[in-house]
Amino acid sequence: MADSPLPEPSPRSTLLLFMVVIAAMIGGAILLLATRPQPVQITVYPPVPTGTPEPTVTPGPITVYVTGAVNAPNTLVTLAAGSRVEQAIEEAGGLTADADLEKVNLAGILHDGDQVYVPEIGTETTIATPSGGVIVHINTATAEELMTLPGVGPATAERIIAYREANGPFPDLTALDAVSGVGPAMLEQLDGLVAFD
Repeated sequence: MADSPLPEPSPRSTLLLFMVVIAAMIGGAILLLATRPQPVQITVYPPVPTGTPEPTVTPGPITVYVTGAVNAPNTLVTLAAGSRVEQAIEEAGGLTADADLEKVNLAGILHDGDQVYVPEIGTETTIATPSGGVIVHINTATAEELMTLPGVGPATAERIIAYREANGPFPDLTALDAVSGVGPAMLEQLDGLVAFD
């Protein structure tokens, strides 16, 4: 028996089939959009700002005058700030054989304009090392050096050092007025006798 040909679909059933396919596609798109994962929100937290320290002043080189029992006496030498007497003597050629080291503080810290005098053995000298005792550098002076100033006794010297250690170096003469026991009368006496480098 011969196969009978399939009946032709009616236009109505074709339209219905087309509508079902379109509905399925729309439903699939809606389902896809509804089940799509939420976008991940990335939050970037910048680091907490920190304070930038104030720049510090870098001290420049200093020049000192070296005299006495050194191999190159009467010499100006330029050194880094904070250098010691021993370094100045080395720059002036070192000590001679008759240098009297008992009268020289090799560990003394130098300041711009200091004079380093190395006496010979057996000579009397009134020049101190390193600075000749004329100017007291208030921001580096020991209690003994501070007590060479008029009106400064042991208690005041200790208060100056304690204040300096707690608050940093004194910028000028008027800043010394903040130390207990130092007043306008003493500041007048100290004017010209102290340095603040």
